[in-house]
Amino acid sequence: MRTAALATILVAALATSGLSAEKQRKPRLDLRAAPRMAFSPVNVLLTAELNGGDDVEQYYCPELEWDWDDGGRSVHEADCPPMEAGASLERRYTAEHAYRHAGNYNVKVTMRRASKAFAVATVSVTVRPGAGEFGGSPD
Repeated sequence: MRTAALATILVAALATSGLSAEKQRKPRLDLRAAPRMAFSPVNVLLTAELNGGDDVEQYYCPELEWDWDDGGRSVHEADCPPMEAGASLERRYTAEHAYRHAGNYNVKVTMRRASKAFAVATVSVTVRPGAGEFGGSPD
């Protein structure tokens, strides 16, 4: 009887621990640009932010790739110690990019871990012709 009770407790404990792991909510990746509309040339500050969710290990210390949609890309590789119990995620990442020419740009940030993409966010930036940049056809 004692063995059966112990087995029941063990099975219940394993089932409970499995459920708590499944209940972890993944954060959502959002991307903002400031300014979203400007005249060229302009420096745009982009902020990628993890909102909501739990501190899921997959989101700890990611590699970030910024695709500026003007032919340029930037990669940020973090060098972090292994995640320990109780560690919290970095939830805000920023990057700045200079747009020299008018255009509509769809900026994309991709989070990767072990070369696998697990979160992507985009934002559009509109750059209008500024002083010294011709934006139309001659009359």
